[in-house]
Amino acid sequence: MTDPPDQEACRRAYYESNRAERERLAAKLDRRPFGERLAGKVWRELMWCREGEGLIHEHHRDYCGHGLIRTPDGVMLCEIQDGHFPGPAIAAWTKREDFVAFFARQSDWSCSGWEPAEPVFHTEDPWLRSNQRLTRAILERFVPFW
Repeated sequence: MTDPPDQEACRRAYYESNRAERERLAAKLDRRPFGERLAGKVWRELMWCREGEGLIHEHHRDYCGHGLIRTPDGVMLCEIQDGHFPGPAIAAWTKREDFVAFFARQSDWSCSGWEPAEPVFHTEDPWLRSNQRLTRAILERFVPFW
């Protein structure tokens, strides 16, 4: 009887085999900051949401990327599961000015997980990088009359 394959080793081998393509695509991500205007509109729209609801941009089984969810105290960034179940907070904001300052400096690049200088979003896990992360287009769709 043989041992089952090491799942983590298989996963690493798969992502290593397409690393060049992933890095090529990552290099094309928009690095322009979202800006205060868009960040402020996102905060305002989130304040209209009921607690536990907010910006969920994917609605399918399993992992659905990052979302912004209204909490009793403000807003949290979290992973979304199964299209509507928020996970634990990755980061949270209780004040509009703090949220706007944070998201105004973000970009598609920094939210993707590739930027080591942005610890809130950064990840070494190749499966999580650029996987259903927040982008300018997603934020703009969330805000009516952008």
